Amino acid sequence: MPSPAIPAVLLAYVEGLKAHDVRKIADTVSDDLAFVSATRTLNKAQFLEMLVALYTGFPDWHYDHDAPEWQADLLAVKWRQGGTHAGVFAMPGMDPIAPTGRKVQIPEHYFFYRVAGDRIVMIRPEAVAGGAPRGILEQIGVPLPPL
Repeated sequence: MPSPAIPAVLLAYVEGLKAHDVRKIADTVSDDLAFVSATRTLNKAQFLEMLVALYTGFPDWHYDHDAPEWQADLLAVKWRQGGTHAGVFAMPGMDPIAPTGRKVQIPEHYFFYRVAGDRIVMIRPEAVAGGAPRGILEQIGVPLPPL
């Protein structure tokens, strides 16, 4: 039996990421979105604030990816991403970090998505050493507590 089609909402989300279009991304995620990282879960507002901080701190942030695929009941996208710390990086809950000029390259890894109806309700990056957002902070020289 073939896998179901990739939902249009995920494709629109990917387009929004590549364009740094936070409004378009906001339209693809549920109001009760859970962005689940290794250390905390962000709601929709916190997730969008994180993206604004990323695109402000790294204006050339770029994404490359493999085609989305189904893995059981989740959609999976293998991402490659990075950029240059050329602006103030002001992650929610952290002191702003002045530009360092350092180039950041996040290790290739999967992000998993759950879609319900016409919205993304859950985003969970695969836990990998050097993955975002912790890997970004490490690469620009921010001291972090051990995991």
